[in-house]
Amino acid sequence: MTKRSIYLETIPPAEAVARARAALQREELVREERVPAQDACGRVLAHAVHARRSSPCAHSAAMDGYAVRAADTFAAREGRPLLLAPGRTCFAVNTGNPLPEGCDAVIMIEHTSLEDGNVRIEAPAYPWQHVRRIGEDIVATELLFPRNRLLRPWDVAALLSGGIWDVPVWEQIRVGIIPTGDEVVDFAERPEPRPGQVVESNSQMLAALCREAGCTASRVPPVPDDPEALGRALRASLDAGRHITIMCAGSSAGSRDYTRSVLEREGRVLAHGIAAMPGKPSILAVCRGRLVVGAPGYPVSALVCFSELVAPLAAWLARRPVETPLSLPAELTRAVPSRLGMEEHIRLAAGRVGERVVAMPLNQGAGNITSVTRAQAVLRIPARSEGLPDHATADVELMVPEADLDRTIVCIGSHDNLLDLMADELMGLPEPFRLASAHAGSMGGLTALRNGSCHMSGMHLFDPESGDFNTPFLLAFLPGDPLRDYTLINLAIRRQGLMTLPGNPLGIRSVADLTRARFINRQRGAGTRVLLDWKLKEAGINPADVRGYEKEEFTHMAVAANVLSGAADCGMGIYAAARALGLDFAPVALERYDLAVPTRFLNDPRILAVRSLLDDPAFKQRIGEQGGYDASLTGRIMRPGMGLGPAQPADGGKRQG
Repeated sequence: MTKRSIYLETIPPAEAVARARAALQREELVREERVPAQDACGRVLAHAVHARRSSPCAHSAAMDGYAVRAADTFAAREGRPLLLAPGRTCFAVNTGNPLPEGCDAVIMIEHTSLEDGNVRIEAPAYPWQHVRRIGEDIVATELLFPRNRLLRPWDVAALLSGGIWDVPVWEQIRVGIIPTGDEVVDFAERPEPRPGQVVESNSQMLAALCREAGCTASRVPPVPDDPEALGRALRASLDAGRHITIMCAGSSAGSRDYTRSVLEREGRVLAHGIAAMPGKPSILAVCRGRLVVGAPGYPVSALVCFSELVAPLAAWLARRPVETPLSLPAELTRAVPSRLGMEEHIRLAAGRVGERVVAMPLNQGAGNITSVTRAQAVLRIPARSEGLPDHATADVELMVPEADLDRTIVCIGSHDNLLDLMADELMGLPEPFRLASAHAGSMGGLTALRNGSCHMSGMHLFDPESGDFNTPFLLAFLPGDPLRDYTLINLAIRRQGLMTLPGNPLGIRSVADLTRARFINRQRGAGTRVLLDWKLKEAGINPADVRGYEKEEFTHMAVAANVLSGAADCGMGIYAAARALGLDFAPVALERYDLAVPTRFLNDPRILAVRSLLDDPAFKQRIGEQGGYDASLTGRIMRPGMGLGPAQPADGGKRQG
C-alpha cells in the first residue's frame, strides 16, 4: 500500500513565506543583467542610475515666438509700443529651439504684431520668460533612480533623456510549471475528455499570473502520477535554471499524491499545509537552493497558493514591490460561516447600491473557477472567526477598479437564462454596464429588496387565490407601500416543465409521475420550488413521496445538467434550459417572470440601460429565439391583476392557474 503524505501541521501563509525567505539565498540565486533602456519597463534596477547628460542640454524656447534680450524690451508699454528688428534685436524661434547667443527670454508670437518689417510689442519681457534653462529637468551626474526601483513607462523617457542607453537590472524570475496527474489531459491537444478526465488548465492560469507579476513562465506537458517521472520533470526544471518550479496537483493526502515525497527526495520541505481555505494542501520546499512549490489541483486552491505564497516570494526575489489591493467596507447579502483555525477566502460579486457597497458571496467550491471569474472582491475571514452574520459589514479587497462598482447592476433573486443574455447585451453598450446576479430564489429576492441590497430582483411567484404574479407577494412581504416603492417590469413569459433525458425513457408527463422517478429539486425560496409545491398539492402528492425532493440546485441549468448526467431522472425547470442541453420537456405551466425594481432607482443610469434594452425590438427578438419565452409583455410595467396578460399557451404550454 502506498504511504500517504498526511500533513498534520498547518501554518499561516505569512509564516510559510518567512520560512522560504530564510532558506533561500537571494543574492546568489538572482543575478543582474543589462538591458536596453527602451526595453526596461517593468524591470527592477540592480544599481543606482545617474544621468550622463543634462536635459535640456542648452537654454531653449518653451514657446513659439521671438527670442530677445530681456533688457532690450523694458521700455515697451501698452500705448507706447516698442519695435524690434528681426535678426538684430529679436530672433524667430519655435518651441524647443536653442536660444540665440545673448538672448535670455522669449516673447510669445501671439503677443506680437508686424509693423513695417519690424516686430511690435506692447509689454516688456522679463529674464528667462518662456525659456527652458539648461538642466531644468535633468542635470548631468544627478541621481535619476535608486537601486531596486521598478521602472515604469515614464521612467524609460527619463533614462533616454538623461543619456542612459542601457541599465543594470535584476533577472526576471523564471518559473517552471509542471502539471501532473493521470486524469489530466493536455489542453494543447484540444481533447474531448472522457468521464473521470480533466482538461489541464491550471498551468495556464498560473503562467498568466506569473507574467502579470513580472516573471517569465514555461510549462511542460502533463506528467503522470509516477514518482520517477515526477522526479525527472523536477530535475529538468532545476537544471534549466528556473528560480521557482510549481508542481500542479499531487500535494494533498491521496494515495497517488507524490509531490511531497518527490520534494523530500530532491530537497527539503519547508511547509506542507497552510491555514487557509481554499489552498490548505500547499507545499513549499527548497531544492538545490531554488524554490519549489506544490500547488493544489483545484483551480481556486491553486490561485490562493499563488497569491499567498508564490506572488510574495517572487516579488521578494525580484525586489519588486508587493501591490496591496484596495480595501473598502461592504455589506454582505447573506451570512458566511467559517471554521476556526483557517483563514477563509470568500469570493464576492459586488456593486454599489445607493450609498453602500453590497457584496454577494459566490459558490465557494475550490474546484469552481467561475467563483473567481464572476467575482469583483475577496473577503478574508480570519482564522479566529467562525464567520459573519447576514448583512454584516466587512472590509473586502477589490479585484477590479473601484469605479467598476458604480457601473454594476446588482440583481438578487430567481435565476433565468435571459439574465445571461441581458448581461452580454449590457456589456455591449457604448457605455457598458456589468450585471452581477446572485441566484437566491424569488423569496430570497424579496428579502434583498426589503433590505435594500439590490437594484432589481427577478421573480416569478404565482398566487393561486388571485391568479396574479408577484404583486401579491410584494404586498405580503415588503413594508410600507410596495405598489409605490417598487415597480414590476416584465422580462418575459416563460414555460416551466419537467426536464427528462432524450426520449423520456420513464414516460414522465406531469407531476403525478414524480413518485416513480429520481427527482432533482430547486432550493427553498425559489419560485420554481413554490410552483412545484403547489402542483404537488393540487395533485394530492406528499413531497416525502418524491425521491430526491430534498436534493437542491440553485439554477435551471444546474438542474438540467443533473438530468443530462444521469444523477436524476427529471427536474423542474424552464424550457430554455432543457433546450440548451438537448433534454426532453413536458410542459407544466406558463408563468410571468418580472424584474422588481425599487422605484427610487428608476432614473439610475444602470436601470435606464436595462429598461432601454427591454424596449429594444432586437432584444425581444433574441428572447424569442431562445425558445420557451413570450416577449409580448417584455419591458412593460406590470400592474396588479394583469396576470399573464395577452400571453397564450404555445407549443403545448399550459396556462398556469
